[in-house]
Amino acid sequence: MSDQIITRFAPSPTGFLHIGGARTALFNWLYVRGRNGKMLLRIEDTDIKRSTKENVEAIYEGMRWLGLEWDGDAVSQNGNIKRHQEVVQQMLDSGHAYKCYSSKEEIAQMREKAKAEGKPIKYDGTWRNCAASDAPEGIAPVIRFKAPQGGYTIIQDIVQGEIKISNDQVDDLIMLRSDGTPTYMLSVVVDDHDMAITHVIRGDDHLTNAIRQACIYNALGWDLPIFAHVPLIHGQDGGKLSKRHGAMGVMEYRNMGYLPEAMCNYLSRLSWSHGDDEIISTEQLKKWFDIDAIGKSPAKFDFVKLENLNAHYIKNTNDNELVEILETFITDTNRPAITNKDRLILAMPVIKERAKTLVELHDAAHFVFANRPLTFDNKAQKLLTGENRELIFGLVAKFSDIGDWSRDNISQAVKDFAEEKGLKLGKIGQPLRAILVGTTNAPGIFDIAVILGKNETIERINDIKID
Repeated sequence: MSDQIITRFAPSPTGFLHIGGARTALFNWLYVRGRNGKMLLRIEDTDIKRSTKENVEAIYEGMRWLGLEWDGDAVSQNGNIKRHQEVVQQMLDSGHAYKCYSSKEEIAQMREKAKAEGKPIKYDGTWRNCAASDAPEGIAPVIRFKAPQGGYTIIQDIVQGEIKISNDQVDDLIMLRSDGTPTYMLSVVVDDHDMAITHVIRGDDHLTNAIRQACIYNALGWDLPIFAHVPLIHGQDGGKLSKRHGAMGVMEYRNMGYLPEAMCNYLSRLSWSHGDDEIISTEQLKKWFDIDAIGKSPAKFDFVKLENLNAHYIKNTNDNELVEILETFITDTNRPAITNKDRLILAMPVIKERAKTLVELHDAAHFVFANRPLTFDNKAQKLLTGENRELIFGLVAKFSDIGDWSRDNISQAVKDFAEEKGLKLGKIGQPLRAILVGTTNAPGIFDIAVILGKNETIERINDIKID
């Protein structure tokens, strides 16, 4: 086994990169990045009917968005079929595999019989020790693994501990189908061996597979990789992760306005911990992450925690950088473009305080680059009575007299105006906010006026003048 740690992420391109797969990729990536190792990417596309180029590209896109770059070129498992077939032939020659001619109907009867007798449901070995001369003509066989009989198969798992299975539970699994194509179980073993994989980090739904694969490793005389089977992610209610819980493609999270750094931080904390630390940068994760700290219990996906974490990253991102991030998000999701970047940079310290996602940030920034005259929502329209329009229009003269357009001077002008009219500040502030922004859900009016600038503020007020 190589002295350098080599892991692999091996998704099946039968769908998008889902959140569980993203966490598996992240754990593999973090483990090697902190140890000068390599993470290889293998597309397990032996299921040709369900594997598509579009799904492969979706996997690439999701990993790149998360920043999980892999080492070297991605490998197609389907492109390695000849090697898989060669290994199966070696196993036939060494007596560790055999040709099986049982029909689907016969296998179904075996299963029903085993079920009725309360025995393990597996192939009964009808063709296990038959001579070649017994083979029926005109039937292409499948090639089965000759599983060990008697004793136990044991693997030492870093996360799960010792896994010990009686060999009478292990099936004579199919390694080559009758058309000569390899099955997943055989391909994984051959590819992991040939790629010099030292650590197999994956979901604990593969634990049973690990035992079967260990049997194949042993039959071939190959060293086993180090296994680490990570508990699955469940919904907040403890049930199986569904779309309602968050089981969506990674790029859907991008479209919902989550930052990749926040996603990596959040995913890293699902079944792994570093004391009480919640907010951990990617660079810090590389230094701290270790398989030993992964727990055995399923993690629970919590949208509230993810949103709060995302809000933290938004608030603590440099304003100029955040504007660039928002521009990319707008382009990727086909949202209305930013037309006044300088004004948006000025607004960013104010509008990012309450935004939990880039969607909310973009919505909060709408007033910055909205086309005039503004469109008013229902709550704003209720405030814009004829009386209030006339009242706010009276501010134009006050604002025109301001030489230094600062927050303090704007505030003083509005307060003076309120006193002259014998009104509380709220009676001025609420309709003024509606006029300047088009909604009642917005930052403070003085911040808004500073962001818009003197001319734009006065022009927006002039837009609602009653003739």
